[in-house]
Amino acid sequence: MTSHTQDLAVRPVTEPEIPDWIRALNTGFLRTPYVPDEEIADRSSYIDPSRTLGAFDGTRCVATFRSFPQELTAVGGRPVPADAISNVTVTATHRRRGLLNRMMAQDLAAAKERGDVVATLIAAEYRIYGRYGFGPATSATQWEIDVTRAGLDPRWSAPEDGGRIDLVDGEDVRKLGPELHERLRRVQPGAITRDDRWWQVNTGAVRLTRAPWTEPFYAVHRAADGEVQGLVAYVCDDTWTDAKQPLDTATVKGFIATTPAAERALWHHLCSIDWVTKVKSGWRAPDDLLPLLLPDPRAATITTQADWLWVRVLDVVRAMEARSYEGEGALVFEVVDGAGLAGGRYRLEASAQGASCTPTTESPELTLDVRELGTLWLGDESAVRLAALGRVREERAGAARVADALLRTSRRPWCPDIF
Repeated sequence: MTSHTQDLAVRPVTEPEIPDWIRALNTGFLRTPYVPDEEIADRSSYIDPSRTLGAFDGTRCVATFRSFPQELTAVGGRPVPADAISNVTVTATHRRRGLLNRMMAQDLAAAKERGDVVATLIAAEYRIYGRYGFGPATSATQWEIDVTRAGLDPRWSAPEDGGRIDLVDGEDVRKLGPELHERLRRVQPGAITRDDRWWQVNTGAVRLTRAPWTEPFYAVHRAADGEVQGLVAYVCDDTWTDAKQPLDTATVKGFIATTPAAERALWHHLCSIDWVTKVKSGWRAPDDLLPLLLPDPRAATITTQADWLWVRVLDVVRAMEARSYEGEGALVFEVVDGAGLAGGRYRLEASAQGASCTPTTESPELTLDVRELGTLWLGDESAVRLAALGRVREERAGAARVADALLRTSRRPWCPDIF
């Protein structure tokens, strides 16, 4: 096996190899390996061959890996350059041969050289990416609302603050959505950039053969002065009882709100549509206001809750200085990084006015692996909890509480997108 493993080449794909790379990608994700010309044309239009890796057994692609540039919003609203990783597969016949290790090492080294502050991914399987220094940094929750129990006025038709709800089409969304999302992204830790293709695909302007399209309804919230402050996309089924009673479900496909008023109005709109007795929220922040916007919060039950965005810190100094801090204090911490990309000992001094993070030779107060730093960086997890689990080591008693006072945030980070 060792000699055969050494014969496997890991390298960027060439343009003629893209169809074979797509076949390997589909095989790895248990989709049909048949690749129509439309899928080849679509993927070729946006993948960068220099950042699209494949492992090749002779001429056959047996593992896939792709990265692309991204901006990630740090705590406080400052964007940092990120190496976004996606399309990671290894064909079943070639597992356990170190192919992912080689692809990941090659990509992260290039990201470090480019000056990316972090790398990001959405993990299909939980146990894979910790060994590469990634830690789960945000989570996401899905609710299901029993409209009949929610306690909202079924005769509601418009916001009480003088705003309004308007139905629009995909073309309107492509005009209004990007700027609205940018306003959200500037204030939401964990949010990432959306390019023009994202809006084209998610409004049906670009149709993918691998993802059947159902045209959704789009509703926008406008404040009293006409400013667009919210947008929701949703689809409805067609369900009736034997007694000819409607039991339709509205399923949210996308939801942006830049103010609590817009958030309240759009959820109320969804819960007041005739025939709709159930609303599925789609992926939301774990501390979303949704349940508490209902007179009876028990009408919203959690159906799914899971880790979402994973973060791998590549530049400790820039990552810690990019974010804001609600508390004030100092902490000396040591980062252990087996890949040699971000390890070292650092002194963090932080306050509401800003932060400095500098390499130091002082004795550490806290020691943690780079994956735990990724988990803590956006403020969602507790160093005290990680210390109790043995994943963070206190070199000075109470250091984990100091870390929590500096790093944790009043609202939880959230990434609205999958990639």
